Amino acid sequence: MRIANSADWQILFGVLSDRFGRKWPLVANLVLVSLLQLGAGFVQTFRQFLALRSLFGIGMGGIWGLATSTALENLPVEARGLASGILQEGYAMGYLLAACINLTLVPDTKTTWRSLFWAASGISMFAAVVRALLPESEVFLRAKALEKSLGTDQSKKTKIFIQETKTMLRRHWLLCIYAVLLMAGFNFLSHGSQDLYPTFLQTSKNFTPHDATVATIIGNCGAIASGAFGGFISQYIGRRLTMIIFVVLIGAFIPLWVLPSSFSAIAAGAFCIQFGVQGAWGVIPIQLAEMSPPAFRATFPGVAYQLGNMISSAASQIEATGGENLRTTIIKNGVVTDVPDYAKVQGILVGVVAAFVIFITIIGPENHGSHFEKHKTAFEEGAAQKNAVVDQDAPSNEESLPTSILEDEKNEKRSTDHV
Repeated sequence: MRIANSADWQILFGVLSDRFGRKWPLVANLVLVSLLQLGAGFVQTFRQFLALRSLFGIGMGGIWGLATSTALENLPVEARGLASGILQEGYAMGYLLAACINLTLVPDTKTTWRSLFWAASGISMFAAVVRALLPESEVFLRAKALEKSLGTDQSKKTKIFIQETKTMLRRHWLLCIYAVLLMAGFNFLSHGSQDLYPTFLQTSKNFTPHDATVATIIGNCGAIASGAFGGFISQYIGRRLTMIIFVVLIGAFIPLWVLPSSFSAIAAGAFCIQFGVQGAWGVIPIQLAEMSPPAFRATFPGVAYQLGNMISSAASQIEATGGENLRTTIIKNGVVTDVPDYAKVQGILVGVVAAFVIFITIIGPENHGSHFEKHKTAFEEGAAQKNAVVDQDAPSNEESLPTSILEDEKNEKRSTDHV
């Protein structure tokens, strides 16, 4: 329910971001998430908790698309691969922090699980304050300066935005479908390898909750280590090839991930499998940004991500249902006990999804090194056209131009003067 709402609200916040700028829609997202996390710690019934989690999708919906577009469009092209990996592993870092809080704070407080939500609320609010203090995206400052110089009114901008959105959907509908399928595969990889993993360790491997949490933490250390590395090497060998290499690693490490019975071996498997999963994921923000229609690089990647996430939300239910039908036995307290064979279920699911991701990646597009920051924004006429770059001769505030554009202009001027 939360994920379904996220997809709906990503469309809204993505449109607001492409229309009015990156800063304040993202701040609103983060503040809303913080308030809902705070409220989750006070619920008294499961119905209340479910209702709040449904509302949680409103805030969560826009964060990923707005954050990636803000971070990547203001960086030099050469740094975007590395930045993509670092940015994406904020997900793994958040997962790691939650696991650490669950391991240390939750057992030692009277409020138990509620303290986890309250701690998360503070982190989200801190992020909102930091974003509010930072400036707007340089790309939008440039667009606003141009808009002011041309005297474009609000009603005309809205009409232009609607018209360019229709043109984009008409021209890129096949790309939209492809992006959703790609993100469904990638989200199945992450959810399929993470959501039921602690349950697998406790149920099928008879680990204690403490050991299951520690193994999860070790796995996320592998994720953090690989994300930046994957993004970095994609700058040199290409986005799709990097993703394929890491997904192949996932397949190679599936046996180590599910078969061992000792803590050290299975924790090593968790590290390796998440190294593969998040190494491939580290390329996704920049791959989607470069693949997107440039004027809609907040809406397009965010909606594709959330729709793919919605499709993959069935991963844990698929694994749970598979566990009801595939059984194994373990020795528990000296007694032979029948338990779900989550090792086999997870191995099959992740293996099949990995094969799908390799296929969908191979057949897809790549626009490595795209200068999307030079493209018109969504409320400028002609923004949906393929080559709708900024008109360098148009009146604008030079201080508002992105650094990469200014550097290119200076280089061109030097070349002309030299000739």
